[in-house]
Amino acid sequence: MTTVIIKIDKPESDKELIIHTKLTPKEIENLIKQLEKKKFETAILSESSLKKDWLKPEEDEAWADL
Repeated sequence: MTTVIIKIDKPESDKELIIHTKLTPKEIENLIKQLEKKKFETAILSESSLKKDWLKPEEDEAWADL
């Protein structure tokens, strides 16, 4: 059994998540990489969805005086 300690990386948090698992360290590393990739993919998908609104003339008008 492997014990994994994950530090929550937020300035307002000093919490840790402790997980006991049968995954090997290499499997855990691969899982973390997959999760990081999904997070990045989600950010890209969100940006493409938002871009539809960003490119509207109404948005240009709303931000014109800034």
